[in-house]
This record gives sequence, C-alpha cells and structure tokens, in this order.
Amino acid sequence: MDVTIYHNPECGTSRNTLAMIRNAGIEPTVIEYLDTPPARDVLARMIADAGLSVREAIREKGTPYGELGLDNPSLGEEQLLDAMLAHPILINRPFVVTPLGTRLSRPSEVVLEILPDTHKGAFAKEDGEQVLDAGGKRIG
Repeated sequence: MDVTIYHNPECGTSRNTLAMIRNAGIEPTVIEYLDTPPARDVLARMIADAGLSVREAIREKGTPYGELGLDNPSLGEEQLLDAMLAHPILINRPFVVTPLGTRLSRPSEVVLEILPDTHKGAFAKEDGEQVLDAGGKRIG
C-alpha cells in the first residue's frame, strides 16, 4: 500500500503515527515537511481530503501563529495557506495520505481509519497507552 506521512520527528504524535503505520507492515514515504514542505496544491488538497478547513489545519502551539495575526477571522483560506507555506511549522501534523483516505492524525490512532487491518500484534504509544491488542485489534 502506498502511504505518505508528512512527519516531524520532534513530535510524539507524529512518531506514534509513523510507528502505527509500520506496525501494519507498511513502510511509508516519509516527508519531513519542515525541510520539504508540500506544494500549495498538495497542501490544499490534503486539507480538503481530510475534511478540514485551512484554519482547522493550522497549528497554533509553538508557532508564530499569534505573532503573524493569524487569529484574525477576516483572513481567508488563501492567506492562511500563504502563511503555512512561508512558515511550515504552522502545518499541523502529521498528515497521512493512503488510498483509503487522508487524515490529520491527531490523536495518532486516527491513522487506523485509513490503514488496512494488517497490524502485527499489540501496539502502545510512547507514553504507554495501549492502542492495539495482541491480535492487532483496536482497543476502545
């Protein structure tokens, strides 16, 4: 299965998502988007395919969101996309694209919605939270 993750290795949610993809027996294409941001049309399509508005896809925490005045409700989607491309840290993470759909995987287990049921046993997040049981089935 062709899977792409827009990944930030410094982010625990992104690391957990990548580990869940690999637990499904898939080696994804990993794009470290801070170094290689997606093209404008790719970013806009991912956001739309995930069922989000551009504003819903912006990361506020630990970014220049406030300094750039992006909380101004009069800013349109094109202006917000411009800011995200100029400052990739504003792109919320991780976005995952598979033939089964596109998701902003927050929390990380959202990725399970767009992966095949091929998980290799139990899976726990870095913090110890169990997500999959020994049979590879989602818990909760």
